[in-house]
Amino acid sequence: MSNDTQLSPPPAATRAGSSPRPPRPSFDLGAYLKNVPWRSIAIVVPFLAVFIALAIGSPAFTSVQNIGNVLDRQSGILIVAAAATLVLIAGGIDLSVGATYMFTAVICGTIIVRVGGEAGVALGIAAGILAGLVVGIINGVISTYLKINPLIATLAMSFIILGATKLVSQFGKEGVGQIRVDVPEFRWLALTKPLGVSLPTWIAFVVLVILGIVLWRTTFGRYVYAAGGNAEAARLAGIRVNLVRIATFALAGTAAGLAGVIDLARTPSVPENDAIATTLTFTVLAGIVVGGTSILGGAGAVWRTVLGILFIAMLYNGFTLLRIDPLFQGIALGVIILVAVGFDAWSKLRRS
Repeated sequence: MSNDTQLSPPPAATRAGSSPRPPRPSFDLGAYLKNVPWRSIAIVVPFLAVFIALAIGSPAFTSVQNIGNVLDRQSGILIVAAAATLVLIAGGIDLSVGATYMFTAVICGTIIVRVGGEAGVALGIAAGILAGLVVGIINGVISTYLKINPLIATLAMSFIILGATKLVSQFGKEGVGQIRVDVPEFRWLALTKPLGVSLPTWIAFVVLVILGIVLWRTTFGRYVYAAGGNAEAARLAGIRVNLVRIATFALAGTAAGLAGVIDLARTPSVPENDAIATTLTFTVLAGIVVGGTSILGGAGAVWRTVLGILFIAMLYNGFTLLRIDPLFQGIALGVIILVAVGFDAWSKLRRS
């Protein structure tokens, strides 16, 4: 080696006996935005914004009485929407929840009128909820084992159920008109207020908590997400996708039956108008979509559906308090649904 060759001095960090400092990681804005929970923000932020705006615009909006009335009236819809969320997450869709809701109410009311007394009330409530369960199982079997698209299957079932509703109602009527179920032993279900909160609200709260825990913390909940996210991969992993989807339809039908019974206790007349069934179905689907549950399955949460339903109810209530033309309620809801679906597509694109 030549004497002219000189060795370069070691780095300062090495001379000091310490390891060299690692380079500072650069901030990746794109990666950060992909990790933002956009689905949650998409419902939480507008919900809070509209709530604050309505609270400022109408002091009556935040009154205990008004909020209690909104929760009481939405209790049945919240129950149905929470269960229908599982159907959508699992890769299905149920357009028959409104018809099932009315069908079960008619069955419940007819039995109460014909049997009478506390026995009639107990039998009517049980029959109504059981009828919802049976309808849900039929929906699940048709859309899975018979390989019929759930959109078409449940739409066809809704027409069948509405026809069956009119047939059943003939047994409960006395002459012309609606079935009257003004029975004190049954009306207590809607009139009782434990701790100042209506019993239907408490029932809805319990159902929402149970379904939320089932979806979030149980093996069945993971199976629901897997069935909707990638059905073929779920089957290869040993998950019985068809049974999981049938179970979600059964839950939706049972929830519709429970909601029909609860709302029947609130009004003495049994609902038989097809428009009621249609309105409830699309309100439920709108709340689920606005809450951020993907219409393609595999993503969603019960708590977001709750916010979606309450967001729609809050808009309607606020429009009424501010005396805004009801015509704009439908327009506003349509715009909100389009924005929610568009945001769902955008969030999927961001993650890809």
